[in-house]
Amino acid sequence: MSSNLIANRYEVFKHIGQGGMADVFLAVDTILNRQVAIKILRSDLSTDAVSVLRFEREAQAVSALNNPYIVEIYDVGEYKGHHYIVMEYVPGKSLKEVIQARGALPIDESVDIMKQMCSGVAEAHHRGIIHRDLKPQNVIVKADGNIKILDFGIAIAKGSIQLTQANNVMGSVHYLAPELVKGEPATVQSDIYALGIVLFEMLTGDVPFKADSAVQVALMQMRNPMPDPREINPTIPQSVANIIIRATAKDKENRYKSCYEMLEDLRTCLLPERRNEPKLVLRHISRTGSAARVSSAAENRLNAEAAYPAAEPRPAASARPQNPALPKKKKKKLGYRILQGVLIAMLAVLGCAGIYFALSSSGILNPRSSLVTVPDLIGQTVSDARTLCSDVNLVLDTSNVTYTLTEDTPKGEIIESDPAAGEEVEKGTSVSITVSSGIYAVAENFIGQNINAVQERIANASETTDPDLRNLVVTIVEDTESDAEAGIIVGQELLTPGTQYNPDTQTEIRLIYAAYPTITIPDDVIGKTVEEASAELEALGAKVYSSNLEYSSLPEEQIASLQFGVVIRTDPEVGTEYTQREDNYITIFYY
Repeated sequence: MSSNLIANRYEVFKHIGQGGMADVFLAVDTILNRQVAIKILRSDLSTDAVSVLRFEREAQAVSALNNPYIVEIYDVGEYKGHHYIVMEYVPGKSLKEVIQARGALPIDESVDIMKQMCSGVAEAHHRGIIHRDLKPQNVIVKADGNIKILDFGIAIAKGSIQLTQANNVMGSVHYLAPELVKGEPATVQSDIYALGIVLFEMLTGDVPFKADSAVQVALMQMRNPMPDPREINPTIPQSVANIIIRATAKDKENRYKSCYEMLEDLRTCLLPERRNEPKLVLRHISRTGSAARVSSAAENRLNAEAAYPAAEPRPAASARPQNPALPKKKKKKLGYRILQGVLIAMLAVLGCAGIYFALSSSGILNPRSSLVTVPDLIGQTVSDARTLCSDVNLVLDTSNVTYTLTEDTPKGEIIESDPAAGEEVEKGTSVSITVSSGIYAVAENFIGQNINAVQERIANASETTDPDLRNLVVTIVEDTESDAEAGIIVGQELLTPGTQYNPDTQTEIRLIYAAYPTITIPDDVIGKTVEEASAELEALGAKVYSSNLEYSSLPEEQIASLQFGVVIRTDPEVGTEYTQREDNYITIFYY
């Protein structure tokens, strides 16, 4: 483009990204004085109907969404033959860049990012929009840990037409669901599969399937079993690995029915009682489309039954052929002897067991000298406690450790053991423990405070200033019916006042505030005196500033035609919606 100013409004500063269809630039909205990102369809695609339709579809898809984890669309248009979308500028790195720089991410951080992604995608699905290209490259991670989902360029909305030709391959093949490889239409479960692959990549540092060509990767998505993430990263709890197993099931009927269902699983997967849950095993889906968890024993039983299908039932004992070599009387006699031998053997085993039990109860086999004293484990780490227990022939149960927040015990220290210290128990006894998961914070009551001040305080929180607030993830909701002063917080959800929480992990909080007044700037202020226009706007609840324009450099004939003391224009312009917040105002201009 010949000028850095698009549509007489957006001043372009630099190129910040490139996709398959468009270039992305950092710009400033000169009217609202804010940074924006502008996606501009490449010149060679501007005359391609399918590309233009896909570009417009992205704007339509995202503009219908309102979610803190989805990039916001501000404006759409065409300027000198170039189609463009103006959207929220999100400073930060793509999730792909974060993974490439850091490798496998911490489990808490990975789960938190995935909760945000599920929340955003769930909103899109609720609006009938399937993303179809979910991957770390399309997720921006901001400095505060919050994310934004980008690029709905190949999203489809419910009831929309299907694109052809260039639409044959949808999204990146490393995140492509098996049914899409087969040519089936995209569904909610297709996006859920991609989310599962992204979670796998965050926890292991790489995608599960890699090959020399996209076709080979696509075939692996369809045929190869999903690698166990715990074999790559043993620190992953089984409860988290189970989410990946379910989300990336080859049969889409085995996956989560919705992102809301997956989100609920993510919200509880790191609870102590779930960390060591059994591995999820998915079986083949019946015609009813139901999915179930089955134990390995149940799987073996199903495999055994598969060897005798219903069409060819296993022969019953009465139907088996008899041995013609033995007369009937001899066969009966032989059977009696076998039964007699089995009964004698059973009686011998029971007799031995009774003798052993009697000796054990009397203390002959287990003398008192086998008793040991449980050591004091309070304040020890799990590793040190294992050594202390081993020294006295006790077994520390590390498979079912209970974790809990405490008032003053540092993370990782034992706060309780069962049996307790000093008790005498048999050698080989298992000792269970409760470990501090950190020192809890108590949720502050933000109700009655200004929403902007609270947001700024949380955004600037650190170890030295407001350490309890540094990991809060804030969602704000506007209450248009509240009678409270505009901008005042009237409700607090998810993390209610007085609730104990872990300040070292990201915690969601929802703040509800009284809506700021919104007006439409009336046309009739143009031509009124400055005093009249100011009074009218202030009566509507707006803050007004006046600006006296310099006219000395104008030609004399133009000066002669000027009207002095009357409003000639406003900023924002008349006819536009204006929301009165603490830090903005309407400027009226006059000579």
